[in-house]
Parts: sequence; structure tokens; C-alpha cells
Amino acid sequence: MKELSQEAEQIMIRRFGKDTIISLATTEKAMPYVRYVNAYYEKGAFYIITHALSNKMKHIKNNPAVAIAGEWFTAHGKGISLGYFGKIENCVIVEKLKKVFAEWINNGHTDFDDENTIILRVELTDGLLLSHGTRYEF
Repeated sequence: MKELSQEAEQIMIRRFGKDTIISLATTEKAMPYVRYVNAYYEKGAFYIITHALSNKMKHIKNNPAVAIAGEWFTAHGKGISLGYFGKIENCVIVEKLKKVFAEWINNGHTDFDDENTIILRVELTDGLLLSHGTRYEF
């Protein structure tokens, strides 16, 4: 990915460096599927807590190319499973996600003892960000 300018990175952090809803699109057998997900942006990637056996992860396993869209932003990326939420290797991002998603993370919807509760990282490959008449492409 071509690096974002400092200005564009600051806009990304302001918009998406918190609990935010984005659209995530995957494909399966040439058919697109899109859904809303809670996501957190940091350093060129979005992080999503999900279930390893979900349709989105089945699609990503077969084809890691994804598309996302958010507030005046659209991009392509590569979906990568970081594995179980509780893995020691995930401890740094987990602490951030616990803070970012504090409003809902412990509402009983997500089973953190289930090893199928994973973190999906969407590494951005290219995109378009619009802000107050300025266009940032990467």
C-alpha cells in the first residue's frame, strides 16, 4: 500500500480510530456479500472481532481480497485472521479493542472463552478518502 499522507492518516484516525461501523464486502463463487461490522482503525488496518466459523471468515479463507466502506471512504484490503482473541500474541491489540469497544464488548454477545472468537485484520491495499473537498488516494 502506498502510505497515507500525514494529513490523511490523521483524518483516518479521527474518523475510524474508535468504535465505528464500516461495511465489509467479501466474495464467494463470484457473488459479493456485504455486511456492517464494528471496526477500529490503526496504522493502515482495520480490526474486527468476529467468529472464525462465520460466513465472512469462510469467504476470506477462500479469497482474502475484501472491500470496505465508511464515512466518505472506500478501500480494498486483505483479510487476515489473527486467530483467537485470547492468544498471547494478540495481547497488545486486544487491550486496545477492549477499550475501544468498551460500550458493548462485555454484553454477553461474544464468548471470549471460545477459541473461535478471533480478530480479523483488514490490511488496506488501496483506497479513496474524501474530506472537505480534498481527495486522498493511496
